[in-house]
Amino acid sequence: MILLDHPYTSDFLKDTIIQFQIPVVATSQAKEILGNVDANWLSEEDAAERIKNNPETKVYTNSENSIAWIEKHTQGTGLPEKIALFKNKYRFRKLIQEAYPDYFFRKAQLEELENLDITDFQFPFIIKPIVGFFSIGVYSVNKVSDWPLVVSKIKSEINKTKELYPIEVVDNTEFILEAYLTGEEYAFDCYFDDNGKPVLLNVLHHVFKTSEDVSDRLYSSSEEILRTMEAPIMEFLDLIGSKVNLKNFPLHIEYRMNENGKLYPIEVNPMRFGGWCTTADLTWFSYGINSYLHFFNSLKPDWNQIFSSRKNKKYSLILLDNQSGIPFEQIAYFDFEQLAADFENPLHVRKVNMEKYGVFGFLFTETSKGNEAELNAILHSNLKKYLKLIPESMA
Repeated sequence: MILLDHPYTSDFLKDTIIQFQIPVVATSQAKEILGNVDANWLSEEDAAERIKNNPETKVYTNSENSIAWIEKHTQGTGLPEKIALFKNKYRFRKLIQEAYPDYFFRKAQLEELENLDITDFQFPFIIKPIVGFFSIGVYSVNKVSDWPLVVSKIKSEINKTKELYPIEVVDNTEFILEAYLTGEEYAFDCYFDDNGKPVLLNVLHHVFKTSEDVSDRLYSSSEEILRTMEAPIMEFLDLIGSKVNLKNFPLHIEYRMNENGKLYPIEVNPMRFGGWCTTADLTWFSYGINSYLHFFNSLKPDWNQIFSSRKNKKYSLILLDNQSGIPFEQIAYFDFEQLAADFENPLHVRKVNMEKYGVFGFLFTETSKGNEAELNAILHSNLKKYLKLIPESMA
């Protein structure tokens, strides 16, 4: 079954649900999202009963907002406890601590931050909400003098986002401070099947402009990336599987790979793939893999066949966030046609309400080897060239 919730459900996921009649829990949010369509509705009472009768029932959520429903309706199944273990970054660090004995991390309350003595900390370090996603409240701290400004920014950002997501998604009160991981950053979707075996669905390289950059602007996937990362990822998933009994359980995981080839997890997101239907949809546009069906039908990608027709190609997910410095209320619209014209092969353009969500949308692209300049350009762009402003007389 699938739990749908705001803020976003892609057309591809909606089409998959309708075409393959995946059972949808009939919450008010799901009804609002799908509208008057011929869906395979499952009442909330029946859904909760199914999970209680079989805690290994396949459940997928497109949004972390659905965690509140699971918390309320599945007590006694062990599912809320598993979710909490992964969502709480501090508890997860404790879970795998023996595999990473030298890794620094500690927690602090929001009200403690302003007067927290960080002089003895190892710099740089990262601060982020213990429960959170989408880079909300995430900052790097390079020296002691950075701290007052970082704390001020965190408080401001938390105030802006606390009404968009419930506490189960972004806990505004507690933070983890942890070592700044060096090395390249990656993300992947996977699931544990009904035998407790992990299945890898994609791997994406999270590309940054600088060492201080923590934005989500660019993620890229390719045969080289997946082939290189598959073995260490599976080793890490085996570690998780040895600590927690996971069956029919989807995950979206972000990590860094250090210079010695050791995988260091950043966060593990339960019950879903990448937020806003991003990574799973990219996997479809790129590789023809329907990650949702792979999970529900216990399918495993045939990577040899998939890559046989995709040699020397890179597939990217581009977040069109507002780095222009221009307030949304001064922007008439974003020129998606001009954006698409700047890329070799745009696969899909996803537009969203910029004032409601704080971003313009997403772009999914295919880039040939040797043409990576287009990706580097968008990575460093403030996007001003695509913004059409409201005339001053109309503002």
